[in-house]
Amino acid sequence: MATTESDIVPDSERRGLIGGLPAPLRPYASLMRLDRPIGAWLLFWPGAWSVALAGLGPNGLALILWLALGAWAMRSAGCVYNDIVDRDLDTKVERTRLRPLASGRASLAGAWMLLVGLSLIGLVVLLQLDRTAQIIALGSLAPVAAYPFMKRITWWPQAWLGLVFSWAALVGWPAVTGEIGTMPILLYLGSICWVIGYDTIYALQDREDDALVGVRSSALAMGAHARLGVTLFYLAALLFWAVALWRERSDGLALLALLPMALHLFHQTLTLKPADGDDALHKFRSNRFAGLLMFLACLVVGTS
Repeated sequence: MATTESDIVPDSERRGLIGGLPAPLRPYASLMRLDRPIGAWLLFWPGAWSVALAGLGPNGLALILWLALGAWAMRSAGCVYNDIVDRDLDTKVERTRLRPLASGRASLAGAWMLLVGLSLIGLVVLLQLDRTAQIIALGSLAPVAAYPFMKRITWWPQAWLGLVFSWAALVGWPAVTGEIGTMPILLYLGSICWVIGYDTIYALQDREDDALVGVRSSALAMGAHARLGVTLFYLAALLFWAVALWRERSDGLALLALLPMALHLFHQTLTLKPADGDDALHKFRSNRFAGLLMFLACLVVGTS
């Protein structure tokens, strides 16, 4: 049977932001997930929390905007790199078979050029940071490079993603204060647990395909206990964050500020339908708002 354009071009490239671009650019915009900003938000929030809990400093707003640009560039670069590594595997999974490299709509050379360009944007952001923050930020490169291979060697690639997606929590604090401290480490540990929780929810969509092609995930590892597992990781995240906020301000305001985030996370798990892929995607995306709630908590405690 002949392959038609409709077989390999997803609807997202026919409408919206990507649909408005010149046709040759659309596969590369898809490669960097230009139409799916949720990943950039999730990468951004831990850094914003750290800056807010450190009290913002004299250039807090500018720093948060730089971190936002860096999160967008590096998340986009991470998506390109992930698709380069997974281009053969993606052809075997229904949800990923239309990705630009897997379907042949983007060239491997073009993908590498895009990756370099996005990395240069990340370098510009890096140069805006304090020296200590720069060194810590550079430390993320090794775990980022290793991440795409984790689902081949461990049942817990979500834990490795937690290490990567939470790294900005270690960067924001020294970007304000010039030094690392206990609070950003606690924020980081809590964020790792949060990432494991929400990415396990995300992985619920792919359990059948992942099992067929031999890809591992925490959703498969937890099996029928996925809801309980996510709840426990969210609880651990809240405990780490509570200690961080309490160390910064030892009164009830610190814990009260965390209450909206706690209610949101537990609402996710109480209403989660593990067998419903659409519900899992909706719950995963709601963590963009959860990140905002945590930012407001850090802002209240850090600046009061």
